[in-house]
Amino acid sequence: MALLEVSSLSKSFGGVRAVRDVSFVVRQGMIKALIGPNGAGKTTLFNLASGFVPPDSGVVRFDGHAIQGQPPHRSAALGLARTFQNIKLFAGMTALENVMVGRHIRSRAGFLASMLHLPFTWREEADVRRRSLEMLDFMGIASLADMEATSLAYGQQRAVELARALACEPRMLLLDEPAAGLNMRETVELSRLIVRIRDSGITVLLVEHDMSLVMGISDEVVVLSYGEKIAEADPATVQKDPQVIRIYLGEEEC
Repeated sequence: MALLEVSSLSKSFGGVRAVRDVSFVVRQGMIKALIGPNGAGKTTLFNLASGFVPPDSGVVRFDGHAIQGQPPHRSAALGLARTFQNIKLFAGMTALENVMVGRHIRSRAGFLASMLHLPFTWREEADVRRRSLEMLDFMGIASLADMEATSLAYGQQRAVELARALACEPRMLLLDEPAAGLNMRETVELSRLIVRIRDSGITVLLVEHDMSLVMGISDEVVVLSYGEKIAEADPATVQKDPQVIRIYLGEEEC
């Protein structure tokens, strides 16, 4: 079953064609990766696929709903969550509070009910806290719940960001270069974590430069070059593709 369908997406910036007529699908229960040299259009395509940037043409459907260009909170409500290459945590808030922000997308209490401290909001807030702690525990950082998030080590901040995304209870998680800034040990741990996330029932789409991570955990890989899709297959097939080999051996500017 196709959970995310990207159809004929194109996007230009100032006359530069960043993405050209790209299509692919992400089936439920898989890990799919977008790769390519610097300037290939990966980030633009990722932003288009997540609905954060409207395309010039083409359609993005998540579970049958067109999401191109719609506000991020609407995509999150449908079950689509994402992280960013540059970690975006709230300063002055604990790790737990940062995760609770993500969890509130699943709460029912409105602004007025929260201000009035109605009884059902107390129960709901307790549930938000409990589920957020569970996500920190899933990430292996429950002991850091009361630490200020932005004071944590880089890898721990990345874990908090992932916990916040998971707190939304997404059906699909989009990871924007999740291994950026991590050391080798942290990258290995991240690989195992992404597989655990997939095994828990969450579909994963990621953009990543670390080829050992991509080839080790992905079910399928999409390869971009100059904004165009040049390959889409399982990792073993992609690694043998002559065109893919050519761009990664430097015959195109990287």
